[in-house]
Amino acid sequence: MEQRHPLPPFTLGTAIQKIQLAEDAWNSKDPERVSKAYTINSEWRNRDTFVYGREEIIAFLTKKWQNEQHYKLKKEYWAHTDNRIAVRFEYEYQNNNSQWFRAYGNENWEFDKNGLMQKRYASINDKEIKESDRKFK
Repeated sequence: MEQRHPLPPFTLGTAIQKIQLAEDAWNSKDPERVSKAYTINSEWRNRDTFVYGREEIIAFLTKKWQNEQHYKLKKEYWAHTDNRIAVRFEYEYQNNNSQWFRAYGNENWEFDKNGLMQKRYASINDKEIKESDRKFK
């Protein structure tokens, strides 16, 4: 059986570890690597888009990172329970028209017993910024 440590139930320490692992994977901008943290039939809501399963996750992230250049993400612990973690995050990117953005949001994650994320619900807002206002360089 496929497992992704740390496994639930989460402690404060293992929740923070899980968040850091997710941040590192997303900053790799490797859709295949990111997808392996999710169940085969994982369910996402990302803004107004609904994504189901690893194949759709890979397609979604491939398209995302084609349109979001110089992507850099920072996640922060918000709360956790036995098999759920809530995070706040912000990331910066430059679109294909050379405009910089900072995105702010919250995610709610639910994990199966093997430590794979089975549900991810993300609410995200983008704000145009000047390149000189970037935090993550």
